[in-house]
Amino acid sequence: MSDPESSNASPEQQAQWLARIEGLRPTLMRLALLQLRNRAWAEDAVSEALLAAIEGLPRFGARAQLQTWVVGILKHKVLDQLRQRQREQQLDDSGDDEDPAEHMFLADGHFAQAPQVWSAPSEVLRQKQFLEVLEACMDLLPGQLGRVFLMREWLELGTDEICQELGFSATNVWQMLSRARLRLRECLQLRWFGEQAP
Repeated sequence: MSDPESSNASPEQQAQWLARIEGLRPTLMRLALLQLRNRAWAEDAVSEALLAAIEGLPRFGARAQLQTWVVGILKHKVLDQLRQRQREQQLDDSGDDEDPAEHMFLADGHFAQAPQVWSAPSEVLRQKQFLEVLEACMDLLPGQLGRVFLMREWLELGTDEICQELGFSATNVWQMLSRARLRLRECLQLRWFGEQAP
């Protein structure tokens, strides 16, 4: 498929680019819903991201993966929604008091059982099936754990910004990030790497 920036792109080729962008909607909705926890807000963010992508298509120039580019646009739209809805959004506390780290570490802080050796992350991340499993594992993160993890890792917000947005202490945020990472590790160990984590 030719570069969307090219003046030689036929109407058929331009229609193909538009169809590819629209085809990203389900993935974008899942990401937006995980962060915003409100279907209407997520739909607004996704619609705005898709519109911005379509309008920016002549500047895209195929210098990156289309999905990566559109997800980057969505990231900014979700941040806009979070800031806009900051006072409106009610926090739902998952009430999750169980700490998976209790059984995973020794008193000196080392793993009780060393993690299984995984293949090179750059190779694994390229595999579509792995991304689907990772997405499913992120969907399983309860309430605020998933939200805090995505704010840090996907939206790239700092601890202070997360604390301000959610009204949590820095210690609480670090604890939630640690729990989320442990749960993701456990889920990936079980569902992708084939051996249940301890």
